Amino acid sequence: MTGAGLAAALRAGLARELGEAVRLRRDLHADPELSGSEHRTAARLAAALGAADAPPIAGTGRLVRIGPRRGPCIAVRAELDALPVPEQTGVSWASRTGAMHACGHDVHMAALAALGRAARRVPGGLPAALLAVLQPREEAVPSGARDIAAAATFAAQQPRAVIGVHLQHQLPAGMIAAPAGTVNASSDDFEIRVDGAAGHAGYPHLAADPVPALCQAVLALQQIVSRRTDPTHGAVVSVGTLAAGQAPNVIPPSATARGTLRALDHGDRETMRTALREIVQHACLAYRCTGSVRIDEGEPALVNDEALAAACWPWLREAGFTVDTSFRSCGSDDFAFYARSAPTLMMFVGSGGTASLHHPGFLPHDDMVGQVASAMLAGYLGAISLLGSLPGAEQLPEAEASAEREGVPGAAGELDPDGLGLGVLVHGVGAVLAADPGQARAAEGHVRPVYPGPAVAYRGGPPPAREKADARRPDVRRQRAALNRAQ
Repeated sequence: MTGAGLAAALRAGLARELGEAVRLRRDLHADPELSGSEHRTAARLAAALGAADAPPIAGTGRLVRIGPRRGPCIAVRAELDALPVPEQTGVSWASRTGAMHACGHDVHMAALAALGRAARRVPGGLPAALLAVLQPREEAVPSGARDIAAAATFAAQQPRAVIGVHLQHQLPAGMIAAPAGTVNASSDDFEIRVDGAAGHAGYPHLAADPVPALCQAVLALQQIVSRRTDPTHGAVVSVGTLAAGQAPNVIPPSATARGTLRALDHGDRETMRTALREIVQHACLAYRCTGSVRIDEGEPALVNDEALAAACWPWLREAGFTVDTSFRSCGSDDFAFYARSAPTLMMFVGSGGTASLHHPGFLPHDDMVGQVASAMLAGYLGAISLLGSLPGAEQLPEAEASAEREGVPGAAGELDPDGLGLGVLVHGVGAVLAADPGQARAAEGHVRPVYPGPAVAYRGGPPPAREKADARRPDVRRQRAALNRAQ
């Protein structure tokens, strides 16, 4: 089946599934579960995907593989958890549990269910497996994405790309942001503790008051962004809580503040941490107090793979989206951890409206289920176009035989069967994998690695002279044409 044929089949399948997906969305919305407790949610979504017996991962998460049982897959994530927010939407299917899907996770899950169900019904099956990642604990620590990305069971699925889609109220309906490069900031939470000497509020000279010391430190923290960070970079320091004392006429012995550091540039992250510690230490000394800082490392910056993003843009436009390639924010998402396993792409679907994410009145229209599902589909299609699973898939048997002859464990279908010097090929065409991406880039400009992939054999450089005649073979020309398209 051609790429256009596969896309048409999946879109037709999505259209048939949307009614049931909207009903699922409302069921999930009415019965939300907080981070780490998503038992009913995971079971309901796994059943909707036709895999009620899917084994757990990362506690309450699940992995559901659809399509070929062997070989690489394209992972698509949906988050399971809700927020501890009392809902104020007023709809008949509102949550009444004190928890709420106020970040659109109900829509994301229903969209993934629609895509998965459509994928199961593709005539002739999928060219590369779709791995539905039912992720717990996106809204809390410890991160569910971090645990899944580090799990051997996830690695065993051979993910070659991980796709995420999130609603975004700052974008109008009909627009989708799919930029290449950094799209979300790294996030580190911190706690400042200032220790002084307690005393009577009427005799401050006999005490060491930690309150003004803490206030001075909090104000000085704003210099981290304005004077310690490159003004062309995105960075944020915010303090969300202050605590000190119990009585108005008592100088307390200590005071605390808690906040967050955000950085779009990886190099700024450690700089901001160092500046935070320095400012707290020296500000407190001026008030005869001592200051300490605890930093809890959170998500890294979320970076979209450039080739993967570009490969998805045509599919997004074909689906009717206006594609924005510049949207970025200092929000954070633990989806960033999946980049440790495979190239990632996070897309933001515009939901419009006046209520923001995490607001008790945030209620995207049911139409957003179809919008998010279409974006997930575009991500899948873009990823497999880089894998080379559409044109040239007939090369798979020869590639598998070559892998067996070479004796490379677990690499069936991932060697270069024609000796082109093109590196490791997935299904004989397309994405070039290398254990060392730098090694691949040094291969005299012959190929550009699309995905770093797992540690597998790499053969770069120009083809040997004895194989130049092979370049006239039709299957070789198809392979080279696919590589050019991928680049």
